[in-house]
Amino acid sequence: MILSVKDLEFKYPSHNVLKDVSFSLESGECLAILGTNGTGKSTLLKCINRILKPKNGSTIIEACEVEKLNPVELAQKIAYVSQSNKVNKTTVFDTILIGRKPYIKWDVTRKDLQIVNETIEILGLEKYLLRYIDELSGGEFQKVLIARALVQEPKVLMLDEPTSSLDLKNQLEVIEIIKKVVKERNISALVTMHDLNLALRFANKFMFLKNGEIFAAGGVEVMTAENIESVYSVAVNIHEYNNIPLIIPV
Repeated sequence: MILSVKDLEFKYPSHNVLKDVSFSLESGECLAILGTNGTGKSTLLKCINRILKPKNGSTIIEACEVEKLNPVELAQKIAYVSQSNKVNKTTVFDTILIGRKPYIKWDVTRKDLQIVNETIEILGLEKYLLRYIDELSGGEFQKVLIARALVQEPKVLMLDEPTSSLDLKNQLEVIEIIKKVVKERNISALVTMHDLNLALRFANKFMFLKNGEIFAAGGVEVMTAENIESVYSVAVNIHEYNNIPLIIPV
């Protein structure tokens, strides 16, 4: 088991956001975290990554308690891509290289450059290396952020709505890249998503959050019309097309 979250709870002074959230992930698993706006999906990622401090609960990654890891150790185990990212006047290459910071002691090594170049090739970013990131399209910029996360060589990759601002082509490219990397590097991924059909193409595990609690979790068997209607208050039909479930609002 790579990641174990147990009894996680987070609250603001005015209201609870997460309550008794527990789950685990093995190598090679992609978990889609689903639910309506404001139900705690982004907060959950931030609690796991220690950006926010939970009121209760524990997170263990590779037998290490997250609370006991220093920032460098944490960055070597978890890579996080948030919804909003500042755009600085840096080149694509330098932006990706920053992801190696947890490993760089005195200077960039040959290994650092090798990992960066391999990741650039995986994401097909070779022709953008000297471009400034504020000159990129939304899809190109998202791939750069994922590349920066991957060069951290994390055990757990966490992405907060990575496809929300992308066109259809880039949505499919991004999720296929994530699936490929998770499989080849034998890591795990947690991804918050709104598009249920995209989640079905991407993930092998699913978790519905409702009012800050886990409503349903498991494999594709939890992606039922009943669960979807209970969480989203929308009736749907589910059909199969090319062996992939297709969710259609009624």
